Amino acid sequence: MTTGLGAVREHWREVLTAGGRTSVPRWTLDAGSAVGDHETPVPRVIATALRLLAEQLRVPLSSVLLAAHAKVLAALSGETEVCAGYVAEPGGTPLPCRLSTGSGTWRELIEHTAGIDARTLAFRDFPVDELRAELGIVAPPFETVFDPTGTDGDLAGDTVLRLDVSPDLETLRLRFRTEVLDSEAAERVLGYHLSALAQIRADVTAPHRETTLLSAAELKLQLEGLAGPHVEVPDLRCHELFQRNVARHPDAIAAVHGDRQWTYRELNGRANRLARALTARGLRREGVVAVVTERNLDWMAAVLAVFKAGGVYLPIEPRFPTDRIAATLRRAGCELVLTEPGSTTTLRKAVESLPGVRTLFVDAAYEEDRSEDDLDVAVDSGQLAYIYFTSGSTGEPKGAMCEHAGMVNHLHAKINDLGITEESVVAQVAPQCFDISLWQLVSALLVGGRTLLIEQDVILDADRFLDRLGSGGVSVLQVVPSYLEVVLSAVAKNPVALPDLRCVSVTGEALKTELAQRWFATMPDIKLVNAYGLTETSDDTNHEVMDRAPTRERVPLGPPVQNVRVYVVDERLDPVPLGAPGEIVFSGVCVGRGYVNDPERTARAFTADPHRPDTRLYRSGDHGRWLPEGKLEFLGRRDSQVKIRGFRIEIGEIENTLLQVPEVRDGAVVVAGRGGQGTRLVAFYSSRDQLDHELMREHLGAALPEYMLPSAFHWREQLPLTANGKIDRKNLAALAVGLDAAEADYDEPVTGTEERLAGAWAEVLGIRAAQIGRRDHFFDRGGTSLSAVKLAIALDRAVSIKDVAKHPVLADLAALIDSRSAASGNS
Repeated sequence: MTTGLGAVREHWREVLTAGGRTSVPRWTLDAGSAVGDHETPVPRVIATALRLLAEQLRVPLSSVLLAAHAKVLAALSGETEVCAGYVAEPGGTPLPCRLSTGSGTWRELIEHTAGIDARTLAFRDFPVDELRAELGIVAPPFETVFDPTGTDGDLAGDTVLRLDVSPDLETLRLRFRTEVLDSEAAERVLGYHLSALAQIRADVTAPHRETTLLSAAELKLQLEGLAGPHVEVPDLRCHELFQRNVARHPDAIAAVHGDRQWTYRELNGRANRLARALTARGLRREGVVAVVTERNLDWMAAVLAVFKAGGVYLPIEPRFPTDRIAATLRRAGCELVLTEPGSTTTLRKAVESLPGVRTLFVDAAYEEDRSEDDLDVAVDSGQLAYIYFTSGSTGEPKGAMCEHAGMVNHLHAKINDLGITEESVVAQVAPQCFDISLWQLVSALLVGGRTLLIEQDVILDADRFLDRLGSGGVSVLQVVPSYLEVVLSAVAKNPVALPDLRCVSVTGEALKTELAQRWFATMPDIKLVNAYGLTETSDDTNHEVMDRAPTRERVPLGPPVQNVRVYVVDERLDPVPLGAPGEIVFSGVCVGRGYVNDPERTARAFTADPHRPDTRLYRSGDHGRWLPEGKLEFLGRRDSQVKIRGFRIEIGEIENTLLQVPEVRDGAVVVAGRGGQGTRLVAFYSSRDQLDHELMREHLGAALPEYMLPSAFHWREQLPLTANGKIDRKNLAALAVGLDAAEADYDEPVTGTEERLAGAWAEVLGIRAAQIGRRDHFFDRGGTSLSAVKLAIALDRAVSIKDVAKHPVLADLAALIDSRSAASGNS
């Protein structure tokens, strides 16, 4: 092959700048730094057939072997574009070799690798390392080496795995670093290569992406061995389990809210009266009942009443906009609404637009002359229990339907893993439209314990919240990680004793290792549980129960809970190699029915489990991988792909790298426009203190190509969150656009109080004090209810959450503080 030097240089420039280094999954619990060595024979029948095939295709045997190696790397990395170090001639230096393993047959893949093979061999004398230095590429382009020439080589530099093929294709030899792979993992990698070679031999015209490289033993391990433990669950519904405890402990306190409390007998009696009022109005099996109340004891009675009457619970928050309530009722096919007088402002208008919907007030139902005895309504385990509406990617909410069997299994998983007993007090803190609110509400009732419903204004005042946990004897609590940070900040300022607290669960966002470490440094005797799951899978499916600070860079999601199966799969729903990234999917009792009256979106996310007959499977869209401990690790989502300057970019890949920067607690990357200058990537992160952004850029630059580096980094002590505890990316995108404008309109603080307040804003919002003007609006600058809590703490309670809401402009809030100081001085 004769080619000009310019074309050769351009070839290597494209190879080096394509970006993305192919990594093999780490699979070892051994921190040692030795080199392992495994060898396996290639069956003679396969070797003979492949040599003949190479002759028939008129390609070198090395190209056939390279195709198999590319397929293995693609399976291990989860990427269709892979890069390996390739030894093109005996004793040669490994050269970067980029290969595409997209759709097609084995033959097409071999033809592709033959072209790459030929160019690599022809261009092998070019000084590639000099070009790397010239281009400023620091990171090595590959970490695996493939040598089909029959000459063994050592693991050099950053190489973690080297595969050598013996002369005449008699054996495959794998050398590997033991801090990357253990012996069993290395044997599996050799097995994948043998499997690929066998598939090529069997049918070179077959589509290579329609088969698996995994052995029968590994498939069985992933489909059976990594499932949650099998636990027998009583064939009773939630309300029936509650009724057993009513019979056992009728006078025990079941629930407390403010200064009100109900015994098991009182709660059951009220729920039964409400249930009879519903059935008297014609509630049929699986009829949908919307419950629109505040988080109080009547809400608890209403939820139990819907279950007792055989209906389907549909939670709606009273403060939802009219259009949102109407759309929810319409989509769910709701005909009955159970509410209270103080919750009808927007509800009334919504119901008026839906002629077939009737409203029943809780207090009116109580006054009806109905029995308080348990109902005789049969409710099957496969009957629909509830519908929770979640945000949809199209902007239209989806109503996830879950059955009683999934709900009861999840409740028992919480009871068993969080240690909920007859002596427990479980805090109910989540808004009623979020699925986690349900287990917080009723789990204690299934074992004879107590539920403490904590008011929202108490939750928004960290000191009062901690006081309520203590005075209420709370033993089990669940919060989002961002609020756990608020709690720890409050404890640091005003240490409190929580002698009854036994377990804290966090959910809703990724739990950072640093936050978990801070928790155990502050509360060493209280277990921390990282919970993961989705509304469509009856809430949490994985629990990582910790009694000490984690040591991994990422806190694992933990193993599946009881009776739940979790797979990590490729696009064909086949399990990927252990440790490899893939989509997290769920199978079994936890999987709901789909989205109510939404067959199109149901069909996209719910399907039959191809590995278990008559079982539903849910595709989460989340990506993760298995860890050697048998636990799941969350890697992000793959639906956040964007294009910048023509390059296809996975936002999740940048965010994962950002989260590996030392001291970064949380991070998000957004796409923002800047005038007529196109779009750019902007990174937001939270940490204890603002970091050196140039050093951060260098850290990301060592792992990412230039076009994937954010053009700006913005520090916030806490990233803004949506109502359900997710990072508010829309807020961040708006902030990215508005930061320049904010600086242009800067009006500096005038008084001493304004300057002090600007400093406090800077502390909680993560904005330089010099960027905060006296006319700035707290919530327009990224403030949230949680950051308002932090502001109140930072100002030693000089202002309250309500003060910040009423006076969000800095100058106005400063004037309020000054007026109070003056009044205090005159009194």
